[in-house]
Amino acid sequence: MRDTIDRADRASMLLLMASGLSIVSYVFVGILLFALAASLIVVGLGMLPETVLLLRKLAGIKRRQVGEWSGRRIPEAYTPLTGTLVERVRKAVKDPGTYRDLRWLVLHFFYGLLLLYVALPLWVIGALVDGVWCGLLRRRAVVLPLIVRLAALDARWSRALLKPSPDAERNAELAERVEELTVTRAGAVAAHGAELRRIERDLHDGTQARLVSLSMRVGLARRAYDKQVAAAPGAEAPDPDVVRRLLDDAQDQAEEALTELRHVVRGIHPPILTDRGLVGAVRALAASSGLEVAVRDDGVEGGPRAPAAVEAAAYFVMAEALTNAAKHSGARRAEVELARAATGLRILVRDEGRGGADESGGTGLLGMRRRVAALDGTMEVVSPAGGPTLIGVELPCVW
Repeated sequence: MRDTIDRADRASMLLLMASGLSIVSYVFVGILLFALAASLIVVGLGMLPETVLLLRKLAGIKRRQVGEWSGRRIPEAYTPLTGTLVERVRKAVKDPGTYRDLRWLVLHFFYGLLLLYVALPLWVIGALVDGVWCGLLRRRAVVLPLIVRLAALDARWSRALLKPSPDAERNAELAERVEELTVTRAGAVAAHGAELRRIERDLHDGTQARLVSLSMRVGLARRAYDKQVAAAPGAEAPDPDVVRRLLDDAQDQAEEALTELRHVVRGIHPPILTDRGLVGAVRALAASSGLEVAVRDDGVEGGPRAPAAVEAAAYFVMAEALTNAAKHSGARRAEVELARAATGLRILVRDEGRGGADESGGTGLLGMRRRVAALDGTMEVVSPAGGPTLIGVELPCVW
C-alpha cells in the first residue's frame, strides 16, 4: 500500500505540472503568434529564433517530467540555431523539431487541462476518505490507481508527441555519444597529463635527488681511498672510519633510491596485480590501509581476468577511496566489494565515516572519475553528511 501511495503522489505531482504547462502553453501561443507576426514585417525577425529556443525549453521540461515518471528518457533532436540571423531563422523554420514541439504545445493545452479536471474530483474523494472515512471505506484503493492511470496517460501522450523520428533519434543519440566521448577523452588526456607530471615530479624530487647524493658520496669515498693508497710512508693516512662512513651513506642512498623507483613503478602499474591478480592485490591494499577493511569477492577471483587497463583502474580507484577514508572520514572500518557482471567489473567501496565527500574539494575524487571515464565507465558517489560514503564504479569489459 505504501508503494501505491507514493506512486500516486508522484502521479499527482505530474498531473499538477502538466496543468501548469497547459496554462503556460496558453500564454506561449500568444507570444509565438506575436513573434511570427513581427517576423513577417522583418522588424521582429530576431524574435523567432529566441521564441523557438524558449519552446524547446518548455518541451524539455516535459521530457524530463515524463522521463522521471516512466524511467525512460525522451531523446531530443534539434538543429542547432547558429550562424547569422537569417541562418538562424531558416534553421528554426526548417527544423522538424520545431513543428513537433508546436504540435505538442497545442494539444497539451487541451489534454493537460482535461486530465486535471478529471483528477480534481479524485483528489477530493481521496482527501475525504483519508480524513473522515478512512476506517469505514476502502475506496482509496480505487482512487489511487485511477490517479496513476491518468498520469500514465499524460506520459504516454506526451511521449508520442515529443519523441523524434527514428532517424532523428539515432542522430541525436549519436551526437550525444560523440559529445560524451569528447568530454571523456578530454578527461582522459587531463588525467594522463597529471599522471605524467606526477611521475616526473617523483623522479625529479625523489629518485634523481637521491642518485645525485649517492654519486657525491661515492666520489668522496673514492677520493678518500685514493688519498690513503697514495699516502707516503710515514705520512698521516686518512681515517678508515671516515671512508667506511661514506660507503655506508652511499649504500643507504642506493637503497632509498631503489625504494623511490619501486614507488614510481607501482604508480605506473602495480606489479602485485600481475603476481596476485586483482582480488589478491586489493586484499594486500586493504591490509596496509590502516583501516579494518572487509573484502568481498563475487566471482572475480578464479575466473577469466579483466584486461590489464581495467584491473589497474579498479586498483587505483580502490586505493584512492581507502586512502581518502583513512585520512578524512574518521572511519575505522570499510568494505570493498568486487563483482563480475555481464557488462564488466563492478566495484563498491563503503565506509562508515562522517560523510560529506565533495568532488570540488580536492583532486582525489575527480582523478578517480577521470580514470574511470577514460575506460568508458561510470562512477557514482553517495556521501550524505553523517555518512556513510559509498563509491560505486562500473568498468565495462569483455571477460
